[in-house]
Amino acid sequence: MRKEDIAPNLSSLAFDFFFWFSRFEFALKENAYLKSHKVGANADPGWDEFVKKWQGKYTASAEARALLTAKPEQQIVAAKDKLDWKAVDLTDCGSELARVVRLLKIVRNNLFHGGKHGGEGWDDPKKTELLLSRGIAVLRQFAQLASLEADYTQYY
Repeated sequence: MRKEDIAPNLSSLAFDFFFWFSRFEFALKENAYLKSHKVGANADPGWDEFVKKWQGKYTASAEARALLTAKPEQQIVAAKDKLDWKAVDLTDCGSELARVVRLLKIVRNNLFHGGKHGGEGWDDPKKTELLLSRGIAVLRQFAQLASLEADYTQYY
């Protein structure tokens, strides 16, 4: 899909998704959900800590279930250094929250880093709109779940 072929509403939705994903990762870091607590370590957001703390209190919303049902795929390396797509493996996710987080991060990675061609439906605007809009809703719900709204929204 070429940039000029992207509908303005989808372009705006992609920006909003990146904005809110970034704000959520900022909120994680600001609230000491860190990948590493070692002095001098990179200040990377601790999604695993977030999942561990909140998985017992999490119930998937309709938007989260829509992400699970939409089954975004993950880009992989195939034979002879070709790229391909496969279903995201969720078997090692110990909770519903872990599964939703995994898919939300896949949506982000696909949008930012992922292939610009490939698997069936890779440029389907309706599926992309569904993934982005539901992802934004889920991020807001995560912020509410963990009481991160002030840092998430920058309203103090």
